[in-house]
Amino acid sequence: MHVLRPGKGMRRIGAVLLSAVLGVCGAARADTPLTRLPAPVQAVLDKHKLPVDGLSVYVQDVAASAPLLTVNAQIPRNPASVMKLVTTLVAMHELGPSFRFYTDVYADRQPVKGRLEGNLYLKGHGDPFLVTESFWRLLKDLRHAGLVHVTGDLVLDGSHFDVPDVYRGDFDGRPYRAYNVQPHASLVNFFATTFKFFPEPDAARVRIEADPPMSTLAVDNRLQLTNEKCSWRNREVDMQVLSTGPQPRVVFSGKYPGTCGSYELLRAVADPVPYVFGAFKPMWQEMGGRIDGSGRAGLRPDDAVRLHRALSRPLAELITYMNKFSNNVMTRNLLLALGARAYGAPGTEEKGRRAIADWLLLNDVQAPELRVDNGSGLSRDGQISALSLARLLLASWRSNFMPEFVSSLPLSALDGTMRKRFRASDLEGQAHMKTGLLNGVRAIGGFMRTRRGRNLVMVSLHNHPGVQYGSGTEVQDALIEWLYEQ
Repeated sequence: MHVLRPGKGMRRIGAVLLSAVLGVCGAARADTPLTRLPAPVQAVLDKHKLPVDGLSVYVQDVAASAPLLTVNAQIPRNPASVMKLVTTLVAMHELGPSFRFYTDVYADRQPVKGRLEGNLYLKGHGDPFLVTESFWRLLKDLRHAGLVHVTGDLVLDGSHFDVPDVYRGDFDGRPYRAYNVQPHASLVNFFATTFKFFPEPDAARVRIEADPPMSTLAVDNRLQLTNEKCSWRNREVDMQVLSTGPQPRVVFSGKYPGTCGSYELLRAVADPVPYVFGAFKPMWQEMGGRIDGSGRAGLRPDDAVRLHRALSRPLAELITYMNKFSNNVMTRNLLLALGARAYGAPGTEEKGRRAIADWLLLNDVQAPELRVDNGSGLSRDGQISALSLARLLLASWRSNFMPEFVSSLPLSALDGTMRKRFRASDLEGQAHMKTGLLNGVRAIGGFMRTRRGRNLVMVSLHNHPGVQYGSGTEVQDALIEWLYEQ
């Protein structure tokens, strides 16, 4: 277990000097943090008639021992996807930035002259980024090893995790949205399908392609190609999932203006087994392979023969996808893997939460109100205070893995969920911030550098009806712009 230690040469400053507070409250004592919102931030709240008591802010120079700004900082709030900071930071320190997940392929017996008399077993250990390209490489390695013909089934073994069987739409009633995919130890391509639409005027149709191609998925194309001017109102693509189970069937209908060009829609319409088998079979056949059976869930036998082990990318790379692009199912997989590593398989959410609590205790990071829930922030039950999250971020700044963790966060005006923020301004590239958005929640937390070169930890948790529609973003921007000039 990696224990955080203060970096060598890190200066400790007993107080933060604020000679002027830019019209907020006049001069402040050097040892007194600002406890009222800066005037530009208050002005945004007043403009949208938002109460101060719905906003928590905590800001501290990483080289200081006292905050620069603290407002309602100890109040527990829902951080939305900013919760990913907790899960990814603890996991990287517990598992290490070079940690790799693995996926094993087993067989009932050794193949003879390329023929396997029996089943093929895919047993995952939580790889959150076994995307189409990685899955293709896994199958290609099997073919290079000589396997050609599988007479039995493809068996998906997800027993490394113990995940409750719940309805994917429980959170918001949208079961086919990719962000609602449930975690799985043998997660392939996030169980998501990209539907690609290509207008073909000469054929008077709209061609639909599914990526990855799936032998189990039936696509019923009822789209009408029109000559109307392209607009989001005129492009009426309606998707209905008429059946799930072993043979999911999706119907697309509505009007599609040819002038709109190509279009992509990411959806999760298949359950794990039909998804994995549906993706496996066409890839395997394309490589010259053959399988006689179908797909099913099950456990690999104790005496099964391991044919191949595929390794994931290093964890330091994986958390970049989780934080920059706020991938929920990847982070949920990570929490379960953390639990399995700390307390043994199967990984559970409770074990993952215990592992986080143990790490915080060991590293003296106080967060008594922390409630992690599923680790991704896609929850109404998760909570943390701005102060506790700032403590965690300050601890990460002083750790050996600070560069890897900071670089995993979205960079202002350049990438991830911050790519459209602060464009064409001096703040471009000056802030590494994780954002969070739910109904009634707008949150942000991370690190920024001021115009004069000071490095700050900044956390803003805003819980109030309607802040997700833009007003919450205005509040954050006003705060970050004000801090940049300090």
